[in-house]
Amino acid sequence: MPAAPDTEEDTTVSPTAEPYEEFTYDDATWVLTAAIVIFTMQTGFGLLESGCVSQKNEVNILMKNAADVILGGLTYWLFGFGLQHGTGSSPDNDFSAVGRFMVDAEPDDMGLVFSSFIFQLSFSTTATTIVSGAMAERANYNAYCVFSLLNTIVYCIPAGWVWGDHGFLKKMGAIDFAGSGCVHLLGGASALVAAVLLGPRRGRFGDAKDDRVQQMSRPTNVLLGTFTLWWGWLVFNCGSSFGVRHDKWKYASRAAVTTINASLGGGIVGVFYSYFMTRKFLVDDIVNAILTALVAVTAGSGFYSAYESIVVGVTGALFACWVPAALERLRIDDPVGAVAVHGVGGIWGLLAVGLFADADSLLRLTSGRSGLFKGGGAYLLGVQALAGLCIAAWSVVTSYVLLKGINYVLPIRMTELEEALGADLMEHNLSYPDYDYDAVLARFQNRGVDVSHVPPITHRGRLDRRIFDEYLLGTRDRDAPRPEGRLAAYVTNYVREMPRRFGTRTCTVI
Repeated sequence: MPAAPDTEEDTTVSPTAEPYEEFTYDDATWVLTAAIVIFTMQTGFGLLESGCVSQKNEVNILMKNAADVILGGLTYWLFGFGLQHGTGSSPDNDFSAVGRFMVDAEPDDMGLVFSSFIFQLSFSTTATTIVSGAMAERANYNAYCVFSLLNTIVYCIPAGWVWGDHGFLKKMGAIDFAGSGCVHLLGGASALVAAVLLGPRRGRFGDAKDDRVQQMSRPTNVLLGTFTLWWGWLVFNCGSSFGVRHDKWKYASRAAVTTINASLGGGIVGVFYSYFMTRKFLVDDIVNAILTALVAVTAGSGFYSAYESIVVGVTGALFACWVPAALERLRIDDPVGAVAVHGVGGIWGLLAVGLFADADSLLRLTSGRSGLFKGGGAYLLGVQALAGLCIAAWSVVTSYVLLKGINYVLPIRMTELEEALGADLMEHNLSYPDYDYDAVLARFQNRGVDVSHVPPITHRGRLDRRIFDEYLLGTRDRDAPRPEGRLAAYVTNYVREMPRRFGTRTCTVI
């Protein structure tokens, strides 16, 4: 890696290092509002992911998102924030912070500490939610809850490397304005590990002519979820200015424009790619292109020019179009595209900073460094690549160890019977009239599988099609308008009697 150019001392504004007198109620209002809106992105993730899975697993995916906030939030309060931004670590400890466990604060400090905590908590739960989509339709809910409880360890350590004052990547000058690496790359790498360990859903790579058509049960939910994430992403990136005083509001304003521009570029790529490949406008192609563009611009949203953000978004969207096909060839089943959108988009987002970032002249958030295309040399690009490598490697290794350890105690994959009946029935006692549970149970009983543990089914499968058709025909005949008058009645009866009088081959019944 090239030597670091001589720069002034890093004066990056850190939520936990900034003196309290510099953090006012204006900043706190901005940060708290941003954190609250970022939490609503859980709604967007829930809608999008539930629309990508079959109906029999919709509630289960939403319950996983709830577990991410409940359980992941608890462990982040207990120890996650302390490992990420604690103040008691040794100056020589570049790996993790220590202190501020079970977060609390004195009255004089609580504005800064609590604002920092709730803001970072919203990021932590988002990183875990990304993983849930890749595990959809075949993960044991009990095992997932344990994973959600412990995944804070996966998030808080690398987030501290980049954002904590102790972090070695921050000291080297790594830049991640709003989380392309610390949130999205980390979540995408964990999603890849989970998808590989779980294996594909049964029948996913079968003999069906087009497997992809079977994946999206409710496109309306997918689009509604995308719209929710879209506006939430604006707050996600703008709020990362961590205040509005001392020129911070200028970074928030720039982040709003670059975020929108990147998503526009990504959406255009998705539309053209989908039409070029299929002559149709497929929902998954367009949605994934938009979301990947948003992921990609996140790391540098405070530093790009308006047109550069479009380039970053377009490039990220192209990855979103190509990577899912590669994963399918490798038989890696990712129901919601988490690996392509968050993993690959996160890598590109970090690297793009090393190419396009301008030296920051206001708050010196880039430590005076510029990207390769701005005459800053290769140092920043090298640091960004190192940051991506460290984050991805940590996420892969720790997620693998965590999931393997959980699997020794609780199987992380549902049984074949549970997967066939659906997690909504097996985990939440919910059944649906459009699904033929009796046929599934009969098939497994014929194979000698014990089905005694299956919960009571309140809806007994589909209405018999023959009975339904007869009902419709009877309703049509009953409600059909009757011709009035003797002549009309005579003609109608005569035509109806023609098959009996002359044989069925001479005419058809009206």
